[in-house]
Amino acid sequence: MTTLKVDAFISKMKENPVLDIRTPAEYQQGHLPNAHSFPLFSDEERVVVGTLYKQQGKDSAVLKGLELVGPKLKSFVLQARKQKGALCLYCWRGGMRSHSMAWLLETAGREVYILEGGYKAYRTYCRELIASGLKLIMLSGPTGSGKTEILHQLSALGEQVLDLEGLANHRGSSFGGIGQPIQPSTEQFTNLIFEKMEGFDRIRPIWVEGESQTIGKVSILNELFFQMNNCPTIRIDPPREERVKRLLRDYAGFPVEELRLSIEKISKRLGGKDTQDTLEALSVGDFQKVVELTLDYYDKGYEFSMARRETEMTPFVPTSYDPETMAPELLEFVYTRLLTGATKCD
Repeated sequence: MTTLKVDAFISKMKENPVLDIRTPAEYQQGHLPNAHSFPLFSDEERVVVGTLYKQQGKDSAVLKGLELVGPKLKSFVLQARKQKGALCLYCWRGGMRSHSMAWLLETAGREVYILEGGYKAYRTYCRELIASGLKLIMLSGPTGSGKTEILHQLSALGEQVLDLEGLANHRGSSFGGIGQPIQPSTEQFTNLIFEKMEGFDRIRPIWVEGESQTIGKVSILNELFFQMNNCPTIRIDPPREERVKRLLRDYAGFPVEELRLSIEKISKRLGGKDTQDTLEALSVGDFQKVVELTLDYYDKGYEFSMARRETEMTPFVPTSYDPETMAPELLEFVYTRLLTGATKCD
């Protein structure tokens, strides 16, 4: 078996299967992207072994661990045979669990790599890379501006784009979870951000959409959110009718019950009368009125949050607010004017 530091392990895992030796609960909370859950202990077994370690010491815990794992050794080897290539293993700290599994699989004839410091070291590496200073450009604009679509067009043009809403499985508003897959944990969200950024050229700009620190149920890492609030920011302001049209396209087709629940989530901030009017409009299928009323609420919130920013935003007015037309114009504007002589965000 070979023990690798985080950067070398990440390089190796791009070409080989990765096995997470921790418990299913630990894996569910957060894991290396594309890792397979391959637990040495079940959740319950780990509690038993951990309790023995605290109460009776290492020897008792090791003996109990052997008792629990012994009957599963053959199964581990047979499961590992389904994976092609060298095996990359990790546990929480790169200790006994991963070394025990590595010994077994190496004895069975497999080439094995262990992550030095385990998942804990990986998480530290993630935070340090994200905090190290990113050349961000933030795209800001009120709800319904089409920012995500513009970012997708920028990506298609070869730009580096960090789509936080895509990674979070949420569009950011109280309606943002409708029609989306289940959100990852905040821990896994950070892992996904790191995986995306790890492949970026740090010299080139990274485009990101303006967000609140919380996207649905997940939170943006403080180290990243700080940089987002202190980097060059482009503001777009499409006409209200354009925004209403886009929001109608994006949300009017969803089940009325899901839309109602989303409206009720913001009822206290929307206000009693506006909430009642919005729900009545929804009940009769007047989706335009629903959008108009909720848009008033979101616009107030957007302007309030922008007023608290310490850095100024640069307005951008395209010839058209169609994302396909806007993206190349935005690039020309940014690279010929905004970034002339600029380095990275500080």
